[in-house]
Amino acid sequence: MINWFYFAAVSRFYPLAGRLIPWFYGAAALLGALGLYLGLWLAPTDAQQGEAYRIIFVHVPAAWMSMVVYMAMAAWAGVGLVFNSRLSSMMACALAPTGAWMTFLALWTGALWGKPTWGTWWVWDARLTSELVLLFLYIGFMSLHASIDDVRRADRAAGLLALVGVVNVPIIYFSVKWWNTLHQGASVSFTKAPSMATPMLMGMLVMALAFWAYCIAVALVRVRSIMLAREQHTAWARETVRSA
Repeated sequence: MINWFYFAAVSRFYPLAGRLIPWFYGAAALLGALGLYLGLWLAPTDAQQGEAYRIIFVHVPAAWMSMVVYMAMAAWAGVGLVFNSRLSSMMACALAPTGAWMTFLALWTGALWGKPTWGTWWVWDARLTSELVLLFLYIGFMSLHASIDDVRRADRAAGLLALVGVVNVPIIYFSVKWWNTLHQGASVSFTKAPSMATPMLMGMLVMALAFWAYCIAVALVRVRSIMLAREQHTAWARETVRSA
């Protein structure tokens, strides 16, 4: 069995992250290529939206990851607050820029999809507005952390903000059910059969896995940089920098 507490030490997690990064980057590249092939070439043209619907193969995975990364960021922040874990707080900080990028990508591709579908780039729709709030939460987390000189105090303050912001995630997910919105409902659900053709579904799911792998790889790269910056006074960090 793997002793996960063994890797709670920053000096032990750093080399583990380094070994995992190439695997996740490789998986992201392979799955991304396969997903784009399925979505752009094999998937049929949508009967109602035409070729414009193909933006979903980027838009939907980005939207999913914007919420998943936020939940992961808040979870790491919560562990950092409860157990005073330095590594957990570092992971929360490492995830924030990636989550913000996923949220921006979801909003941008949503605008590209909305123009031919709805006839406008933006509407103050419940789903779109709550997703925009999510972007502000990411920016707020990073800005608050950067504004406090004491790193441990910054971790606690930003962590509390991340935990409070979790309430916005179910609002994003259920907004199309709770309110009458322009945004279409979920095409993939755990409670009913998918409402799209199999090639479309496969392309979207493969792209979602590619986005997962990409987000993990980028977060691991970033957390290694944060580790070296925060632990520069330790012997292992100085030795790592010298041997790099």
